[in-house]
Amino acid sequence: MNALKQTANRLFSISQNNYLNPHTALVWPETLERSQWFMAPELISLNGSPVYEELSEKQKKELSFWEAVNFFSLNIHGEKALVEGLAQRLYRRELADVAEYLHSFLDEENKHMVYFGGFCQRYAGKIYRDRKLKIEREYAYGEEEFLFFAKTMIFEELADYYNLRMGNNSEIELTARRINLIHHLEEARHLAFGREIVRYLFNKFAAHWTGEVLQNVRHYLLSYLEATWKEYYNPDVYRDAGLDEVFDLVDQAWHSSASKKHRQQASFRCVDFFVKEGILEKNLVV
Repeated sequence: MNALKQTANRLFSISQNNYLNPHTALVWPETLERSQWFMAPELISLNGSPVYEELSEKQKKELSFWEAVNFFSLNIHGEKALVEGLAQRLYRRELADVAEYLHSFLDEENKHMVYFGGFCQRYAGKIYRDRKLKIEREYAYGEEEFLFFAKTMIFEELADYYNLRMGNNSEIELTARRINLIHHLEEARHLAFGREIVRYLFNKFAAHWTGEVLQNVRHYLLSYLEATWKEYYNPDVYRDAGLDEVFDLVDQAWHSSASKKHRQQASFRCVDFFVKEGILEKNLVV
């Protein structure tokens, strides 16, 4: 717990020194011209598929807008679940030493929803629905606690891969770029905390698990990683961008060699951490 507490205290101090007011951190334009990139071309889910190569630059930029709306929507849903889970854990005895930082964590995740929701509602008039299914089940000792923070880490590692590549990219429309940059700067702290608490909880609880429970945990995390990635391939995005045969496009994009390579690169840091900590057995391609 000492390493986790020290990390939490350090991150709490940084958060306090870098506080942002979400209502003044951004200037919201009245409208956005769609003839700009809102998602970096290399991050667009259809990139590398035959249909993408056939699109005009205007169509690609229109698609990039809806891809950004989907990306921001995914973050809204992920952070809603995270805020709910953090609030439930705020004053649990085993997390008492990091409660102060959990308050900052909660505050920053709530602010992120202000940014993401502000963009989606102002410029798209909607937020894409959450496609994840929630299945109730029983958990072994410590399993639910560990999986909550491990899933949080997976979700935030993937999002940060995108944020990092767009936050300082001058090709990206300024408002979308600024949101990505702010999110990356604050998520970097959350990820540092996430790695420490995932390591701490695994070392604390895994010794009590049977081999079957450990295999179930590994299978669950890989399934969650795949389910998270599949939300990046949203047929509603393609439909809103004016494309046809949207479910065929999802299938083509998911199975393309370019997409597989992209998912491997974006997942590597997170999966590599899990492998090195003994949480996963090997670095698998999703």
